[in-house]
Amino acid sequence: MGIGPSTKETSLHHFRDPLLDVLATDPEIDFQGVIVVGTPQDNRLKNLVGFRTAVWLNAMRTDGAIISADGWGNSDVDYVNTMFEIGERGISIVGLKFMGKHKFVVENEYTKYVLDFNKSKEGIETEIVGENNIDTVDARKALGLLKLKMRKDKKF
Repeated sequence: MGIGPSTKETSLHHFRDPLLDVLATDPEIDFQGVIVVGTPQDNRLKNLVGFRTAVWLNAMRTDGAIISADGWGNSDVDYVNTMFEIGERGISIVGLKFMGKHKFVVENEYTKYVLDFNKSKEGIETEIVGENNIDTVDARKALGLLKLKMRKDKKF
């Protein structure tokens, strides 16, 4: 769903995405790939993208997934719905999201597994490169939480 809440990431960040690097190099997991999902305006389509993503992961026999998002407010609807659809299919799910001062506009039982990757002390989006996007520490935390969640869910 997204890398960060702004376009302040450098192209080098995209070519060496920390989340992809951590997942692709971990010998304990079978990294299957990346699904890119948009954020539709229409509520019916917001539900559809979550449903389709979950069906796709289920068809791939995925045991666990990390979902990330680059926005807040209205985009929370499809983010939280996607987490719900994935979790309801028995797939362990962990989230990464820039939240800071922003809280979810909607929640469910899966949002408690979302890690905030905001790095500013004020809890807001800044103009400083690196404060608004995922870094290696965030990626390792997300993978560690996913492994713990998969163990709890008996999938690891």
